[in-house]
Amino acid sequence: MSFYQQLQLATTGERAALHSIPLITAALAGQVNRQQYIRFLSRAFHHVKHTVPLLMACGARLPDRQEWLRSAIAHYIEEELGHHEWILNDIAAAGGDADAVRVSRPDFDTDVMVAYAYDTVMRRNPVGFFGMVYVLEGTSVSLATNAASVLQGALDLPPSALTYLSSHGALDVEHIGDYEQLVNRLDTPDDREAVVNHAKTFFRLYGNVLGNIDIQETP
Repeated sequence: MSFYQQLQLATTGERAALHSIPLITAALAGQVNRQQYIRFLSRAFHHVKHTVPLLMACGARLPDRQEWLRSAIAHYIEEELGHHEWILNDIAAAGGDADAVRVSRPDFDTDVMVAYAYDTVMRRNPVGFFGMVYVLEGTSVSLATNAASVLQGALDLPPSALTYLSSHGALDVEHIGDYEQLVNRLDTPDDREAVVNHAKTFFRLYGNVLGNIDIQETP
């Protein structure tokens, strides 16, 4: 069994718990409203804008023996640049105030998840950051594209309001293949344990981010 397969197996429970969050099940059923969708995008903005800075910090903290991983991170950075701007464009196209979101403070749960990511990179094993990558990109691949098509019809949204979900979901299909090859090259118990343990934690943290968006509000 490859390490990527071990990672999938080790996080089965956490992944299932995330996928059962009411917001996700409601979104896939077309049972959310525009304000809930905009709140989701607002939270996404506040963590996606940290992706490139976190990757830069991770690359800077790697030891010489992981120069191969630093090179992979450099390529990943190029592909992630500007994705937070996609989200602001989607917010505006959906009728939200993108300028207000840009200058707003993150909600508590998103702030905690981002803070833990920085703590992972700066104080723990920086390779553990790839536990967060696994959670966010794996969730995107399994849910984002389906959610985009459902929400477009349910909320009568133009395609320009769904570029983050639709484009990111498709892009991350390619990313997750690269990710699988990358983590399979990790060859020390400490690095592998860091990825598994942090993936478990990030499933819970991202679950908090999504789980605390109120879906009881009347559309």
